[in-house]
Amino acid sequence: MSSIREADQLSWFEMPRAFVEPLVRFLRLGNTALDFAFYDVNTLISELHSHGLSVVTDPEDGKILNGSDMAEALRTLDLDALSNPEGSILVVNAKGPSYVTPFDDVGDFLQHAKDEDPAIRTVSITGVGSSALGSVAFAWNISAALGEPVAAIVPGYGVADVVQQALGGWFGFGVYNVLVKQLAQELLARTAPNIARIGRRLMKTAPGHEEASTGAPLFRRGNGSSDVLHAILKELPGIRRVLGHSKGALVIKNAINDLPSKTTERLHIVTFGCPIDEAAPKLAGCYQVLGLLDGLGWLNSWGNPPDKEIVSHHSTNTWLPLSMPVARLTRIAERE
Repeated sequence: MSSIREADQLSWFEMPRAFVEPLVRFLRLGNTALDFAFYDVNTLISELHSHGLSVVTDPEDGKILNGSDMAEALRTLDLDALSNPEGSILVVNAKGPSYVTPFDDVGDFLQHAKDEDPAIRTVSITGVGSSALGSVAFAWNISAALGEPVAAIVPGYGVADVVQQALGGWFGFGVYNVLVKQLAQELLARTAPNIARIGRRLMKTAPGHEEASTGAPLFRRGNGSSDVLHAILKELPGIRRVLGHSKGALVIKNAINDLPSKTTERLHIVTFGCPIDEAAPKLAGCYQVLGLLDGLGWLNSWGNPPDKEIVSHHSTNTWLPLSMPVARLTRIAERE
């Protein structure tokens, strides 16, 4: 009871969520702009045009835009969706309808995956802070290469992520990154629970998620995306592949560290732009690619050697020279 009273007293001094959330959304939108540089967004949009896809602009009234209206749909992307910090899981299928199926609840996604035929066997994760746009573009490349649907985890983005980025999160992916973000989230959860909930809605729906006495979510594995991925891998034995780019590689490493061996031994891990330590746990396979011109990737590999070095930089945007071709490299990884 005393801890609850203390939490109530601390909440008197908490900055209202209404003041903080717009700032988080603004910073998330800035990361969305980076998605155009780091992910194959132009190819995604081009292929959507070539398929003549229908786009649901308002699920409530069922309004559909077809064919020639596609360009207008792309020009009027929902900026609220792009800046939304809460995260989601998007099932991306480059080969046919439904091309993108969204879930904002881990339980709903797990039920969908268990009912899906053919089964979902692949999960992808982009860098923390990436929006749905970058996540879909990355997953689209992978889905096109494999010819099957891919579950893309859109990372949540909260105040703990802002703190980490402000302290140089671009340049320290290892233990420093995990400690800064986890400690920041724990401090917020105990002193400013309403603010700590920003960007954590998806994580709070994951089976076995942890909460402080205030009811605010806590990280168990350094960040919310790792907790979500851990739950998915634990609950869905059909998942065989996990692919990550940049900080997504660290998300994968954190997620698999304490999984049972019967789970990790079925997994093939593929990373782009940030090799992780392969020593433990035991995996079915691991294929890691790093560009010779990728200064960011080399800096954050912490001495972990890649399996393949290519002449590329950190970006996976194939419209840029010397980018990392995710689709082609995914096909190569399948043969290794």
